Amino acid sequence: MTAQTKPSEFAIAVTVSDSTNINFGGKGGPTRGLYVGSGGDISVEMAGAGLNDATVIFVAVPTGTLLPIQITRVNSTGTTASSLTAIW
Repeated sequence: MTAQTKPSEFAIAVTVSDSTNINFGGKGGPTRGLYVGSGGDISVEMAGAGLNDATVIFVAVPTGTLLPIQITRVNSTGTTASSLTAIW
């Protein structure tokens, strides 16, 4: 099993912020996914090569969705979804 195919090992509740990245607690990062507990719009900073600090807004994400995205931050501006959990 490779790092790309094994299940995620860590999860943390996300505190949305326009300036503070997700605190991975010294256990790596970026995320491998973002779980949406209560749906809405989500503004994120993507972590891909050449995309650092690239803001993307996912519109009308349904409750219970697991977005398979690598991010470093969920911005408060533009985010209406809540109960977000970062997994990696």
